[in-house]
Amino acid sequence: MLDIKFIREQKELVQMAAKKKRINFDVETLIAIDDKRRALQTKVEEKRAEQNQASQEIVRATGPEKSQILEKMKFVKEDLSKSEEELKEVMKEWQALMLQVPNVPDISVPEGESDADNMEIRQWGEIPKFDFEPKSHSDLMLDLDMVDFERGAKVAGFRGYFLKNAGVELEFALWNFVNDFFRKKGGFTTMMVPSLVRKESLLGTGMIPQSEEDLYKTQDGEYLAGTAEVATMGYYMNETLDKKDLPKKFFSFSPCFRREAGSHGKDVKGLIRVHEFYKFEQVLLCEASHEESVRLHEEITLNSEEMMQALGIPYRVVVNCGADLGLGQVKKYDIEAWVPSEKTYRETHSSSYFHDFQTRRLGIRYKDADGKLKYAHSLNNTALSGRPLIAIIENFQQADGSIKIPDALVPYMGGKTRLTK
Repeated sequence: MLDIKFIREQKELVQMAAKKKRINFDVETLIAIDDKRRALQTKVEEKRAEQNQASQEIVRATGPEKSQILEKMKFVKEDLSKSEEELKEVMKEWQALMLQVPNVPDISVPEGESDADNMEIRQWGEIPKFDFEPKSHSDLMLDLDMVDFERGAKVAGFRGYFLKNAGVELEFALWNFVNDFFRKKGGFTTMMVPSLVRKESLLGTGMIPQSEEDLYKTQDGEYLAGTAEVATMGYYMNETLDKKDLPKKFFSFSPCFRREAGSHGKDVKGLIRVHEFYKFEQVLLCEASHEESVRLHEEITLNSEEMMQALGIPYRVVVNCGADLGLGQVKKYDIEAWVPSEKTYRETHSSSYFHDFQTRRLGIRYKDADGKLKYAHSLNNTALSGRPLIAIIENFQQADGSIKIPDALVPYMGGKTRLTK
């Protein structure tokens, strides 16, 4: 959420932000509602002041004068009640529009209509050259009894799966590897966070209203989050931090759930796009400084790159174009791993910063050196999702159908160096 004062003073910039992000939002509509809100607030305040003044006069008045004041206040009370009710309705409309205001993207964010327009900024690793036709991860995993999609669909429905045997071993090895990787980095608070969250945290992170259709909702009104970022950002909701404790760095884990609404025909085969998965997330809070946000954005992106390099997975980094940014993101990088069977790169990590867009919604502030309260800045980055597993299986496949285990994972696989039938 942006400050309404900023929106009013920089309405052309905000409208340009909506255009760049390809978000249908009219700033002038918000300004008109805000004008109405401000006028009604002034009217309500004046009526309340008039009512308070009359209450003081009634204490001193006697006889006919007291009756006249009481009669007059009857009309003031009715008018105040009517104005308060009108203000209440206008506030609902104003708040709904405020939740739709897009954050302003950084000047370095490229123009574009979709993720196809994201701009590559670097590559790492050699794309493997096979002297055989590489198989897909789903075929390889089925051959090695690492997964069962058929029974997964029977039990869990569309996109359901059972991870089995070496599939589970390899997944756990990745979890242990990434946990050790960030423990050695130091400075992170490790957390296992709820995936069942209240609406407030989703509103605060900007997942609602923009991505609500991708969320599962319970009969009690809670939601199943699609990332550990949501609960982690809610951790300090409505709290004031000490500046000396910034930046706050979290390494958070949770099960994740996404309906993938509107993507019924996309990436149906395999583990690329599933409804239930697990993620480790880097989530940071820092002081309200653009320079600090940019520095930490590069740092958390590099953390994930170093992890990919340690695993030996070839990848590229792209800077996302305006149309591929979320409502609150100022800038985002995607790390994309090479997938041999598709002869293309697939996103494994997203790295974003938001300035105070999320913290303003969540009420996360800190007291500056001069005693002034400021909203912190927030950032997040995928530390590990289910997709690096796919990249390892495909990039390390052998002609005989076996899978070589990356050296970095061998200690976590009990010394096993290869997965075979």
